[in-house]
Amino acid sequence: MTIHNSVHRHVDNVGDRRSTAVEDGVDNSAPQTPAERRGRLPGPPVKHCGPLPLLAVGLLAAIGSFAVQEWWQAAGALVVQAICLPFVIGDGKALARRLLPVAVAAVSVAWSTVLASDSPEPLWTALTAALRMLVLVLPGLVLLSWVDPTETGDHLAQRLRFPARVAVAVVVALGRLDALTDSYRRIVDARRMRGLGPTRSPASRVRWAASTAFGLLVDAVRSSGRIATAMDARGFDGAGDRTWAAPAPWRRCDTVALVVGTVVAATPLLLRVGGAFLTPGT
Repeated sequence: MTIHNSVHRHVDNVGDRRSTAVEDGVDNSAPQTPAERRGRLPGPPVKHCGPLPLLAVGLLAAIGSFAVQEWWQAAGALVVQAICLPFVIGDGKALARRLLPVAVAAVSVAWSTVLASDSPEPLWTALTAALRMLVLVLPGLVLLSWVDPTETGDHLAQRLRFPARVAVAVVVALGRLDALTDSYRRIVDARRMRGLGPTRSPASRVRWAASTAFGLLVDAVRSSGRIATAMDARGFDGAGDRTWAAPAPWRRCDTVALVVGTVVAATPLLLRVGGAFLTPGT
């Protein structure tokens, strides 16, 4: 279903562009990319970027977080990331909702580290572990909201020369990530209508969360089966050479985003090297 909708969106975009070109009397009928459509809407500068630099920055940030050894290194990296947030945040409320599970996970990691740590300073060790998780997750969490599934498939196939089947599979997977929220809401609403909502008891809430998560897993497996059947029925398995509805240009803003993101991702390593250089006796 996601692939079907994506194809229809491409066709609609081409049709809109051609009708505009006919009205204006200008041959401007090239398919419009999602980045060009986002560029006409209000938002931060990152809206002009394609998916490849955003995915690369998220991956580099995850790799750079392994350089964190002290709490102040993680804190410095988070300060640098916070400085860059105004250039990448679109919806602050949506970001806060996405950060809530990460904050809960960071607190749980810190608490378990305090309980299990043999370090003479368990509080600092726990703080380092919690901040390291935020350094690991925050860039990818923020940038992923700007990654369009269909645009990602276009760029992977046209710029990185991914096999067509792999690119289409990535489009489907990213589309399913967008659909998980809707599936969760449907499951929760259906369970509440049947009187299966949780009570005020913490144990009841834990059982309700676990059963809802299991229902979400079952729904995801069923959806995957339906999507695979639909893709086979449309010939995705045996197709040879493919064409792509929209171009995949690399713009100046993509280069800027990749360079700045690389510096931000390397901040923990730079702080670690700088700290080792400035510490006497090292």
